[in-house]
Amino acid sequence: MGLPDKKEVYTYEDYLNWPDDKRIELINGQIYLMAPPSRIHQEISGAIYLQFANYLKDKKCNVYYAPFGVKFTEKNEKDIKTVVEPDIAVVCDKSKLDNEGCKGAPDLIVEIVSPSSASKDKIEKFNLYEKYGVKEYWIVEPEEKIISVFTLQDNNRYGRPEPYTVDNKIKVSIFDDLVIDLKDVFS
Repeated sequence: MGLPDKKEVYTYEDYLNWPDDKRIELINGQIYLMAPPSRIHQEISGAIYLQFANYLKDKKCNVYYAPFGVKFTEKNEKDIKTVVEPDIAVVCDKSKLDNEGCKGAPDLIVEIVSPSSASKDKIEKFNLYEKYGVKEYWIVEPEEKIISVFTLQDNNRYGRPEPYTVDNKIKVSIFDDLVIDLKDVFS
């Protein structure tokens, strides 16, 4: 299957018909090709996922890793112009889940920055996740071994980031008793 015809604005239907050998994200009707993740990216993603998965065993929330589609819409599903594939997503409202992923905001999203995705993760996705009400957003910077955690405030805006390094533990705000040890993440 060839690439879709060039358009000014792409939709969820275009996203669904994109060739299977290409990973893309659709943000505000614009297509972004995704590069394959590096080995370090995968190790960090796996370490974070494992801590969430172990904690969430037998609990009401689920954790997912990429590729896992998160669809955001303004009005109805036919108007979807934004579908992202966060590295990790935690979803506690099972009514948001369908066969393709999540409809609406997950409770927590983790994005692991690569050189090609840094501005998209730190600006576009930050604004997108804030707008749609993702309660907690983590930006992981593998080279620096830093995780910046943004928590949605009462005014529906992210507050200042809480930065964490390899010697820290992150108290996950959406759960009462989950702490992620970064020694296990950045080892």
